[in-house]
Amino acid sequence: MARKAPKTQIVAFKVEEDLAEFLNKLPNKSDFIRKAIVAQFGMACPLCSGTGVVARGLHNHYKPVIAANNEHPCEKCETLLPLPLTLEGTTGDDRLRYEQYFHGGPLYCANCYPKVPPCDDCGWHIPVEDAANHVRQAHAH
Repeated sequence: MARKAPKTQIVAFKVEEDLAEFLNKLPNKSDFIRKAIVAQFGMACPLCSGTGVVARGLHNHYKPVIAANNEHPCEKCETLLPLPLTLEGTTGDDRLRYEQYFHGGPLYCANCYPKVPPCDDCGWHIPVEDAANHVRQAHAH
């Protein structure tokens, strides 16, 4: 059985009185808030379900699968690009390109990225033909 990663940081934020009352009635307020944040970003890992830890058998099974499939085609020219597992060590435009992809946007190679115009609101590089749809989905208030 996988153990949960220890929590080492405290985060505080202000809320309205009625929200504070609601949260204080929960059996585990911290767990609820963590799950709500992960759900909002849609980033729960399909292997660890957001815990940050996987069982050894799953790790051993999926490690070679991930290593063998860590490429993704450029959205424009379809050149296969290596996918880093983290953004550590990436800088400049490479970091911006991978951040965009990691957050759900299209991935472009270093040659195509500057040729695709950035969104005026978020800076993501979005093809002109997809701009209206991007604005509706990403910037609807």
